This record gives sequence, structure tokens and C-alpha cells, in this order.
Amino acid sequence: MTRRYFFTSESVTEGHPDKICDQISDTILDALLAEDPASRVAAEVVVNTGLVLITGEVTTKAQVNFIDLARKKITEIGYVGADGGFAASSCAVLVALDEQSPDIAQGVDSALEQRDLSDDEMDAVGAGDQGIMFGFACNETPELMPLPISLAHRISLSLATVRKNGDLTYLRPDGKTQVTVVYEDDKPVSIDTILVSTQHEPEVNGETEQKAVLEAIKKDLWSKVVEPVFADLEIKPDDSTKYLVNPTGTFVVGGPQGDAGLTGRKIIVDTYGGYSRHGGGAFSGKDPTKVDRSGAYAARYVAKNVVAAGLADKCEVQLSYAIGVAKPTSVLVETFGTGKVSEDVLLKLVEENFELRPAGIIQTFDLRGLPGKRGGRFFQDTAAYGHFGRNDLDLPWEKTDKADALKAAAGI
Repeated sequence: MTRRYFFTSESVTEGHPDKICDQISDTILDALLAEDPASRVAAEVVVNTGLVLITGEVTTKAQVNFIDLARKKITEIGYVGADGGFAASSCAVLVALDEQSPDIAQGVDSALEQRDLSDDEMDAVGAGDQGIMFGFACNETPELMPLPISLAHRISLSLATVRKNGDLTYLRPDGKTQVTVVYEDDKPVSIDTILVSTQHEPEVNGETEQKAVLEAIKKDLWSKVVEPVFADLEIKPDDSTKYLVNPTGTFVVGGPQGDAGLTGRKIIVDTYGGYSRHGGGAFSGKDPTKVDRSGAYAARYVAKNVVAAGLADKCEVQLSYAIGVAKPTSVLVETFGTGKVSEDVLLKLVEENFELRPAGIIQTFDLRGLPGKRGGRFFQDTAAYGHFGRNDLDLPWEKTDKADALKAAAGI
């Protein structure tokens, strides 16, 4: 008997209040690592009407202007007009940063294994905190991501693109998308619902009456934002697909004027749209010694290579760490019954082919060096539209360079 169900994922645009915070946090991280790759950073940001607060812990030799970095990023996102209650040139930017706790630093500077006289250079860095991280991959899309979150991100990015390139000049930066996909026997078969909520000017295409404004936006978004996303996909909207735009009727007040924003409050948007489990840790503003970030990237790298090797249709990897300890306290590989070899075999292959200690992850992905090598921006580009499945970015944890070795070792 066919099992039919619906799965929904959401995305947000770069102008969403929480995403503004993520991007400022990662802009700070990029600037500090570009100047001092050994920087320890935990940058948190709060935004509200006319206000940006930068707080957290930073230990670095870099000399950067935090206020200038925040204003430049806000300008890039698109908050430049004074009528939106939040603008790059007029908002107050407050800075309240401390140094990293020495109790944490001692465990990161020298892992427990090294303090126990290990001479392995991969034991030189202990995990910056305890915690659990998940990585996931599946064969629903070319980038090996679940289809619902992939579509939601594509639509959000398309929404920002038509705003910035002048196709739809009445759009403002804040926005959200949501896509519901119909599955049959765990395979996506159709699109049930597409939801787009976008901030806009009070007047749209010469219309000011609410009903006329909404109809104009709905028509424009379908032809310029939604349809192009599905142009190269086999699964497309059909006559039964529900299409919702700004269901409240109006979305003029938005951004930090409409809602306060916080760094790290969109962790499901950042990862797999709820399709996979999540360990609870956010990414943005954290340097690579924080395994919330680097461990999650490593887990995605493992899972993606397992699927790319054809060893499973779906793969979820869980890692766990103890603060100040280099080696993961546990590694779990789950294939949900889709594995072509046993999970015990997969676990052995993972342990033999992937370095999962923080120093090894940092070295494998060059996480300390990439901001400097890419002109002072690397992490900030991941801070909107997802950290995974990004074919528009050259992300080291998205490579499938281990797939052939895994396939050969598995004898498939």
C-alpha cells in the first residue's frame, strides 16, 4: 500500500531580522579571521527598531571597526531608506564584547589527549564546547538535499535577486517562503503548497488599495520569482498546487521595525528544514573551534559522501563532543533502511576515511584560512539561504571527494 504524506520546510530572506543578525555576526567573524586566523570568536547580535547590539566574546589580535562592519552589511542587505524604521546610516550600533573565558580557552588550546602526552597534531585543539551535531544528505536533489528546503531557499534567493536587480523595485528586504511537498513511499511526487510573504512598498505598480496591491504582487511573484525556480526541475507546480502570497493582505512594516532579531534563531532554516534531526547549536558568529559549527559541517561532509558513493539513499550522521576533548565521544551513522551495506560497515568506513577531531576538521576545510583567502568574506555568505547544498558557493564540506574511496572500500 502506497504511503502518502506531506512535508513542509521554510526559508527566510537576508532581510529577515534574525538573518540580519546572523550575517553581521559572520561578517565580524570573517573580518577577524582574515586578519588573525587564530581569533576566537563568539559574536552575537540583536536588532530592533533603529538599534544594533553586538555582544559576545572575542579574543583576537585583529583590529577591526565593528560599527563600520555592521553598517556595511546592513547596506548590502538593503536597509538604506529611513522610512523603514531601520537604516544602515541612522541606526545606533552598540558594542559590548568580552574576551573568551580562560577556562574554555585552556581546553581549546590543548586538548585532553595532548595533555595526556599525545604527540598527534590533531590532538592540539580540544572541542570548544560539549554538544551534539547532525549532518544529513539524501538523493532527492542534485545537491543531495531534501527537496522542500531546497525549493524554499531557491524561492527566497530568487525573491532577493529580483529586488536587487531592479525587476521588482517595490519589494523591501524582509521575506519568508514555505514549500509543502507531497511524498509517496518516501519519494517526492508533487508540490502541494507554495507560500511567499514579502515586505513591500505601500504603493505597488501604481496601486494603493490593499486588494489591488496584493493581486499585483501575487502576479509578479509568480512570473518573476516562482516559475523560474522550477524551470529546470522535473517536479513542478500544477493545477492542484495552492499558491499563497502575503496571507494577511499587507506586509509594509517589516525587518527590525516589525520584529526584533537575534543571532542563531533560524537553525532549522540554516540546515535541513526539519527533515533531519538537529543538535540545537547555531552556526553564525562562531569560529571553527566551536564544534556547533565545524562539527555540523563535518557531519554533512560525511553524510553527503556516503550518499554520493551510492552507499545509501539517505544518510544522517550524529557526532558528539566533550569540551576540551579532541576525539568525538560518539559517532552514529543512520541510513533509514536505505543502506546498501550495513551501518556497522559504514561506521567503520567513516572512521577510516574522515578526520573528525576539531583540528582535523579545521585543516581539512581550511576554516581559519578561507576568510583571508577569499577577500575577507566566506562565512557571511553562508549566513543566508542555508549552509548546505549551496551550489552557488564553493563550500569545502559540500565536496564529494571521498565518494570514490568509500565506494571502493565497500566493494560496490
